[in-house]
Amino acid sequence: MMIPTEPIGSIPRPPELVAAIRGGAGPHELAPLLDAAVRATVAEFEATGAPVISDGEQGKLDNFWCYPVRGAANTAPDGFMIPLSNGSKAARHRMPRLTHGPFRYRCHADQFLRAARRHATQPVKQAIISPSALSLLYPPDGLPGYPREQFLDDLVREHETEIRRCLEAGAHKVQIDFAEGPLAMRLDPSGALLASFIHLNNMALSRFSSAERALIGLHVSAAGIRPAGARPAADEHVDYAELLPALFEIRAGSVYIAMAGQPEPERVLRIARDYARPDQRVFVGVTDPANPQVESLEEVRDRVLLAARYLPADRLGTTDDAGFAPFFDDDSVSRATAFAKVAARVEGTRLAAMLLEGGA
Repeated sequence: MMIPTEPIGSIPRPPELVAAIRGGAGPHELAPLLDAAVRATVAEFEATGAPVISDGEQGKLDNFWCYPVRGAANTAPDGFMIPLSNGSKAARHRMPRLTHGPFRYRCHADQFLRAARRHATQPVKQAIISPSALSLLYPPDGLPGYPREQFLDDLVREHETEIRRCLEAGAHKVQIDFAEGPLAMRLDPSGALLASFIHLNNMALSRFSSAERALIGLHVSAAGIRPAGARPAADEHVDYAELLPALFEIRAGSVYIAMAGQPEPERVLRIARDYARPDQRVFVGVTDPANPQVESLEEVRDRVLLAARYLPADRLGTTDDAGFAPFFDDDSVSRATAFAKVAARVEGTRLAAMLLEGGA
C-alpha cells in the first residue's frame, strides 16, 4: 500500500537571495541567485526521499499571493491590506489595486515549474493563487469603463490559462492556494463572502474535465494567512468546523487540510469524512510549520494511522499543514528545519503505510 505524500509549497529562501531582494537587486543580479536557489531547493527536497517536490516558491519574489501582477502598469500599491500575525506583533502586506482594465497576468506559474523541472528527477507540483484571492485587486468603488463582471471574466480566463500552462509543462499536480478562505470568515461571519469566493473558484474549475480536475488540488490552512512559525492571535481564530464543509464544495480533485496543529484532530477528520466528495482525495497535514520542533517519525506515523480510521486509504494522502515561508522575508523557520520536517513526513507516512498494508 502506498499513501501519496506531497508538500504544500514554500521553503525559506537562501540568505543571500533574501538579502539581494531586500537590497533592491535588479533582474540581472537576481537571475543567477534565483537559479542557484531553485537548484539547491530541488536537490535538498529530493535528498529527503520525497516522491513529489516543489521549487519551494523561490521565484515568487514578494509572496505567494500577488506574483501574477507584480509590476503591472495598471496597478497602484495601495490595495487591499493582507493581515498577518507573527504571534507577537502585527505585520501587514498590501495587495496592488487595479487602476484600469483589462486585467492580465504578467507572470504565469509555469515559468517556476519549468525552472524546477530542469533540475528535478522527481515529479514537481506547482502552487498557484486562487482567482478569489486576486478578485480583491478590484477596487470596491469600481472602475470607469471596466465593470466588475468583465474583470471577473478576465480573471477566470487568466486563471484557467495558468492551470493549463502548468499541466502542459508537466506539473504532477497544480495546487490552488485558498488562503483567503479563513479571511473571508473573519471579514464576513455570515458566510456570504466565503460563498462568493467558492462560486468564483468553481466557475474556473468548471472549465476543466473530471480527469483534469483530478490533477488540480486546493489548499487552505486553519489560520489562513500568517508566517510560518506563528500561531493565530485570539481575534483571528476561525473554527475549522465552519470552514471545511464549504471548502469541500470547491470541485478540486485533491484537498489539502491542516491537521497536525489542530487541537481536536479527530473533529477535523470527522468533518473531512462527512463532507469530502467521492472523487476527492484528502491530504491531511502531519507536520506543523508553526511548531519549531521537528516531528518524530512516530508522531507522523500515528497521525496517518489516526486519519486512516476516518478516511479510506485509497482517498488518503499526507502533506504539511502549510508552506514554510509564504512571504519572502519570512525567516521564522530555517531551511534545515523545513527539510527535516519534510523528511519526517515522508518516512512517517511510509511507516504508516506499511502497518496499514500489514493489517489489511
